[in-house]
Amino acid sequence: MQPRVTAILVCANGAEFLDRTLDALAAQTRPPEALVVVDVGSTDGSTDELSFGGSAQLARIPAGRPFGEAVAQGERVAPHAAPDESVDEWLWLIGHDNAPAPTALAELLAAVEIAPSVAVAGPKVMVAQEPTRIREFGESMTRFGRSTVLVADELDQGQHDAHADVLGVGVAGMLVRRSVWTALGGFDPGLPHVDAALDFCVRARLAGHRVSVVPEARVTSAGGPEDFGRRSVSETRRLRFRRQAQLHRRLVYAPAAVLWLHWLSLVPLAILRSVGRLVAKHPGAVGAEIGAAVAVAFGGGVGRARRTLARNRRVGWAAVEPLRVSLGRVREHRVTARDLELARVEDAAVPRASFLGDGGLWTVLAAAVVTAVLLGPLLGAPALTGGGLLPLSTTVGRLWQNVGYGWHTIGTGFTGPSDPFAAVLAVLGTLTFWSPSTSIVLVMLLAVPLSALGGWFASRRLTTRVWVPVVGATLYALSPSLVTAVMSGHVGAVIAHVLLPWLLLTLLGAHRSWASSAGAALLFAAVLASAPSLIPVLVLTWLASLAFGWRHLLRRIAIPLPAVVLFAPLVITQLRAGTPLGVLADPGVPDATRAPSALQLAIGSPLPDWNGWTTASHAAGFATTVLPIALAVLALPVGATAIGALLGRRWHLAAVALGFALVGYLTAFGATHLALSGVGSTTTIVWPGSGLSVSWFALVVAAVVGLDTLPRLAPGLGLVAAVLTGVTVAPVFAGLYLGTAAISPTTGRVISAYVNAEARTNPDVGTLVLTPQRDGTLGVSLERGQGATLDDQSTVQATAHRLSPDDRRLTTLAANLASRSGFDPREDLRRLGVRFVLLADGPDSRAAEALHDRAAGSIGQDARFTSIGATGTGVLWSYDGRVDRPATGTAAASAAHALFLVVLGVVFGATALLAIPTGPRRRRAVSHVIEADEPATTFDEERE
Repeated sequence: MQPRVTAILVCANGAEFLDRTLDALAAQTRPPEALVVVDVGSTDGSTDELSFGGSAQLARIPAGRPFGEAVAQGERVAPHAAPDESVDEWLWLIGHDNAPAPTALAELLAAVEIAPSVAVAGPKVMVAQEPTRIREFGESMTRFGRSTVLVADELDQGQHDAHADVLGVGVAGMLVRRSVWTALGGFDPGLPHVDAALDFCVRARLAGHRVSVVPEARVTSAGGPEDFGRRSVSETRRLRFRRQAQLHRRLVYAPAAVLWLHWLSLVPLAILRSVGRLVAKHPGAVGAEIGAAVAVAFGGGVGRARRTLARNRRVGWAAVEPLRVSLGRVREHRVTARDLELARVEDAAVPRASFLGDGGLWTVLAAAVVTAVLLGPLLGAPALTGGGLLPLSTTVGRLWQNVGYGWHTIGTGFTGPSDPFAAVLAVLGTLTFWSPSTSIVLVMLLAVPLSALGGWFASRRLTTRVWVPVVGATLYALSPSLVTAVMSGHVGAVIAHVLLPWLLLTLLGAHRSWASSAGAALLFAAVLASAPSLIPVLVLTWLASLAFGWRHLLRRIAIPLPAVVLFAPLVITQLRAGTPLGVLADPGVPDATRAPSALQLAIGSPLPDWNGWTTASHAAGFATTVLPIALAVLALPVGATAIGALLGRRWHLAAVALGFALVGYLTAFGATHLALSGVGSTTTIVWPGSGLSVSWFALVVAAVVGLDTLPRLAPGLGLVAAVLTGVTVAPVFAGLYLGTAAISPTTGRVISAYVNAEARTNPDVGTLVLTPQRDGTLGVSLERGQGATLDDQSTVQATAHRLSPDDRRLTTLAANLASRSGFDPREDLRRLGVRFVLLADGPDSRAAEALHDRAAGSIGQDARFTSIGATGTGVLWSYDGRVDRPATGTAAASAAHALFLVVLGVVFGATALLAIPTGPRRRRAVSHVIEADEPATTFDEERE
């Protein structure tokens, strides 16, 4: 029979390509007998001026309809052969960008003429912009339905011309027998974007027909089927199209017995794959995975496609099994392509210092040895106390119970948000789950060596000189703000100082990888949770990174998201309470901090003791008036090196660093003017050391840049700067031996062994703690169980301007107990759940001692209290009257707590998965061709 070909040309805003395609059709050595142009709602006028007559005609369908529907419309209007004509009708599917070579149709017809069982033939599809490069040549799929192109993105040298039998071909230039098209129902409407041609070819195979590629026939294409008629397609949308097509075909091809199992697994599998996408650093694919699964699960169309497949199926899946590709071949192809891409974009290696060979390891070890000597009394301690420290809760469950929004037992109890720092403490305590308080001890012991480690790697990023990172690490590890924070118990400031270099490194690498971006997001949240006073600085840093890295905006713009989620409940609560600045309050135990002067801050001292030299100079008999001059001289080398960097070739980097040093200093200066947290009858300032840490780090960065560009005197200047910095912090670093340190080791017992024993059977037992203050006032607190812990602390309570009714009842009770009066405390003791009264030891002052003696006499003479005696923390009495069980919050508070933990888990879990460093395993480059493991044997009689 003579072949009769109808070319169906689909056009969707194809003015750029249509004329060339029409010219190519007219130039065919074997032209088609008929032409149907189907316009899919074009708005560019591409088909307005076309004239049709004779065997050519135009059909129109609304915009947005898929390619398969356009072909179906063209087939319906195409003329049929007369009943008495002995012809073999074929449809030639062409897109507006598919310009065929002059002999394309002739070669396709020649191939199907010598192989009558071939019902579908496909040309070699070439890149329109580069006609010598193959865009697509044959298609196949894995056992699980993943579609793949057998040959793609290769220079055409005839290396694949021996291939003929394939599972599928692309839609561009496909030649299909019209009777087969009609019998199979055309393309599946459930595959509107991709894989429609592959699915049609699979159904043709299962109906007993062959599918073949014809390498001699060539057709160009400007893009894949998902690009047809669209100006651009995002990578996320492209992934969704392909995943949706794969899932749809999986349900269509699945045996009826397991169809329900495939359907039930769609959404759970999408969630698991989303986790994998995050680990693989493809966060944009998460929405594509879930969206595709939901669309297939509830979109319909599967039943119709399954009925069409069953109606035409003549052979089993075993007939097409040899034409499938293995997952190993697909994986190998993907890894090879990724390696080639990495090879194209990878930066040339820059020689930098080696951590093991150029002093990095020795610097960290030296810092660890110095710390072990100077903090020797803390070695082996189960917990720390003093300054801003208390032991942590004794169980990991209790730590996480204090995270988020819910009921808080501190004081008289309240429902509200916890400090974001509670999440940091929960993570640390979980790491040492057998003894959560040990994690705080380790943080203090490892702060200096870990700062040296971070300082070394940050400095290494800024210089190619191998010795400069050692100086940078030493300067950063010996920061006055860090050493003072360790000795004063400001653990949040210590953690922030340790993390700052790593935050800088991840921010610098955020434009290159999602791992760095996610790592920066986690560190951003951790630093702010540990030192909220740095919110203005870090927000400014983030905005600067957006401004300088606007080309990679997507990877940087979401960096604050985890911090926003973590801080949201606290911010809302403080705004509603009328104390918005309370968000900046230091987490932990409120500790009375005296404000340093502007000059002392400039020297780097966060306390008005000149980095501990005030006490040391008194002991040595030196006049304190020389301290400002002496410490300025000690700080001069660091400042001079940092400022000198402005004279070098990298002056712009030094200028940015010095700008941030000024911002850090202003942050510290502003902190000294913010008195937010209550301590006894007064308020205390925000800890200025965190701002000084930023300022010092920026100065170190500028100094490293200066040392990298200065002449030969740089090594000597770096050594002098490091030594003099060590001298600057020597008195405060030796505080545990000089008796000036605020922290001390403890057994972890907060109140007394007697109360601890009672708390084991009654975890809600209340202890009223009375603490005489230096000025003669009385500090009052109500502690539950074994006593207050660091994770119990709340800036909401510490910054509150008003007392709650229970707090007023508590202060009235304490005032009357501390003085002889006719007040009957039984009702208040009962309602507050007070079982013990502890009169803590006060400071060394006459007013405090007088108050202590008066309170001891008053309580001791009250017959309602039984004296237990002196403990390590003060004098203890018990109350044997009836007390109520304290409130533990409402069901709504418990639900809010659980919900917030879930939200935190999702946000931080997804970010952590993105932050996990992963990378492809390098493999030897292999061919891009994915071939079937064996040739198909379905039609052996036609193979030569």
